[in-house]
Amino acid sequence: MKCINKWMAAFFLVLPLFALCGCGEKEIAFAYNPDYEVSSFRVVTQQSVSAAADPFASSLCVTDGNVNAEDTDLDMSQAVAAGLFDLNRHEVLYGKNLHERLDPASLTKLMTAVVALKYGNPDDRITAGPNVVITESGATLCGLAPGDSLTLNQALHALLLRSANDAAVAIAEHISGSVEAFAELMNAEARAIGATNSHFVNPHGLTAEDHYVTAYDMYLILNEATKYELVNEIISMTNYDSVYTDSSGNSKKLELKNTNWYLSGNAQAPEQVNVVGGKTGTTNAAKNCLVLLARDAASNPYIAVILKSEERQLMYTQMTQLLGKIVG
Repeated sequence: MKCINKWMAAFFLVLPLFALCGCGEKEIAFAYNPDYEVSSFRVVTQQSVSAAADPFASSLCVTDGNVNAEDTDLDMSQAVAAGLFDLNRHEVLYGKNLHERLDPASLTKLMTAVVALKYGNPDDRITAGPNVVITESGATLCGLAPGDSLTLNQALHALLLRSANDAAVAIAEHISGSVEAFAELMNAEARAIGATNSHFVNPHGLTAEDHYVTAYDMYLILNEATKYELVNEIISMTNYDSVYTDSSGNSKKLELKNTNWYLSGNAQAPEQVNVVGGKTGTTNAAKNCLVLLARDAASNPYIAVILKSEERQLMYTQMTQLLGKIVG
């Protein structure tokens, strides 16, 4: 009853914005706005029901603060932010600094994949431009050169398995014509799924001013990404081999291995927990980051995220503890 009263109160706050008259049923559309107390795509009024709202977050885990952060069985002291989300029950099982803006490193590439698959087709043919030549120290690449031709499918494998920054640029320029235009599209799509506390300026996650996410928004982004079957397929692979062509039509090998330690065998998930896949990210600014889709013994889905952990091995130790809360 308290929940219903809250929605009713919120509805009447926005009621004056609309010209409501007459009886029967009327559907009134209004824009999603993160500042509204009620975020919804429509309000339906009926003669027998004063007002009803279809809440934007009705199928999402929602919290405005820490959740079980005082849990002494879980040491997240060396991570700035972390979260564990039960997708079936729409519950936050653990949350630390979920809404703190942090550098995402290559976790960015999940948002890139969402935009690429929404606006492109896996069979699209991509021709790499000169901007795929990235010289930043430590940048992970798959070896694309200007004039190389590959499918969007192949580029997405390089993006999500190898975490290839050159593939990210090739995808962005294919979809939007430029990195800048693609970043605008990333921000629009992030806002559409409720990830309103994030901002992107590139498709790869190399450190840049005004490029950030939150642990909560990374949950939303992976949740959206895994609605695409191709993303689920790619993130669960241990390796991928393919062939594409250079500017002269010569064959070039694409040999990729998953950077996720749970998939490569370098880390072990808790008993009765299966790590389906996810995305890794590492830069000097972001430290070590990881977001995962996991399932319990009954195949119920969960998303776990850790941002800005001091050391990679420690991050996987922390993540294993976090995943243990699924069954513990």
